[in-house]
Amino acid sequence: MLYTLYETQRSLMEPFTDLAQSAAKMYSNPLSLMGKHPLSQRISAAYDLVHRLGKDYEKPEFGLRTVDVDGIEVAIHERVELKKPFCELRRFKRYTDDAATLAKLKDQPAVLIVAPLSGHYATLLRDTVRTMLKDHKVYITDWTNARLVPMSEGDFHLDDYVNYMQEFIRHLQKIYGNCHVMSVCQPTVPVLAAVSLMASRYELTPLSMVMMGGPIDARKSPTSVNSLIMKKDIAWFERYVIYRVPAGFPASGRRVYPGFLQHSGFVAMNPGNHLRSHYDYFQDLIKGDRSSAETHRKFYDEYNAVLDMDANYYLQTIQTVFQDFSLVNGTWDVRGVNGQIERVHPEDIRTTALLSVEGEQDDISGSGQTEAVHSICSGVDKAMQQHLEVKGAGHFGIFAGRRWREVVYPMVKAFMRRYQAPAMPAAKAGEAPPVIAVPESDAPVMPAKITRRKAALRKK
Repeated sequence: MLYTLYETQRSLMEPFTDLAQSAAKMYSNPLSLMGKHPLSQRISAAYDLVHRLGKDYEKPEFGLRTVDVDGIEVAIHERVELKKPFCELRRFKRYTDDAATLAKLKDQPAVLIVAPLSGHYATLLRDTVRTMLKDHKVYITDWTNARLVPMSEGDFHLDDYVNYMQEFIRHLQKIYGNCHVMSVCQPTVPVLAAVSLMASRYELTPLSMVMMGGPIDARKSPTSVNSLIMKKDIAWFERYVIYRVPAGFPASGRRVYPGFLQHSGFVAMNPGNHLRSHYDYFQDLIKGDRSSAETHRKFYDEYNAVLDMDANYYLQTIQTVFQDFSLVNGTWDVRGVNGQIERVHPEDIRTTALLSVEGEQDDISGSGQTEAVHSICSGVDKAMQQHLEVKGAGHFGIFAGRRWREVVYPMVKAFMRRYQAPAMPAAKAGEAPPVIAVPESDAPVMPAKITRRKAALRKK
């Protein structure tokens, strides 16, 4: 009912927000009669603010057209590489006519950036992608708004998330022999599960994993968000935050955690900061400070654009990650695409280098939550593990902005370069690229160990 009321209110407000936008333009136009009013600038600013507070924010574009690679402007073509019901694997293909630059691009590492499925779109990582494109072949997970996925596609579970990650990793391995994986915030947990399962099956695992600001062990330094989730049981969340998508959308009837509720929670964490930001925007419009006003618009165009999450995935994530702590307790079982249930064993990862990144002032994933990945990945040689705490950085500062570009990215770049595999020989037309086999001495887990685990799971 709440979702239906929200959509009804939004639909009723839409004509008024459009009218406010038109009024703002008329009062800001010096050639119109309204633009000659002595308070025209102030009135225009007020209408503009009303428009932005009431408008519906659609999914933004990445909008990455070119990137500078050592002084050479390289064209970017964004395309969907793989399309799943709830996610698209996007590739940012780079093109240049400069022979030296082209040779350089071909030898650069392939990276799968796993964007969070926690309310915002993958475009929140636009700055991350833009920076990585200078030195890497970049792919990113672009999650679909659950209210746009027809009921005929079925539900989406946390297990499905883990299975998607394995499929995407294998896709890059098929093309390049192997790849690196960088997960930001929420996906650190399912990515670690995916790589753990691959290691336990004796599959080739990524060259490196970069874990950034994620709740690997949410018991450490719990934030206000963690505390709320830990205090309420699953029944409470199912009763108060899960609603059905109203009529008029492809997923009408699907149970979801609505994006507008998530957005309200984001705003409620720092209401004073948002009020000051909107007031500053109003003042910038009055003063004619177009640069500052545009910066505000770009930030809130991204921040206010939210998506719905399938209820099954949302509730399972709460229980698995924030209440049962199944990953760190070694009790997480995942159902694969073949229906087989497998236990997640991070200690089986051996050949994948590990870098964790935390922000000193992160109020979403507290201190030590991401660093905990090192203790549970005991099979990775200590020489292949590294941790970075970014002084003065909040949650968003570790993957966007000045600290990301000047502090975090240089370390990420050097870390991936250190473990980059030799260049793969080109495949002939119609042939699959060759795959580098993992030496037997580097086996993530002994075959007998796998057999014992499968037998134990069958007994369960």
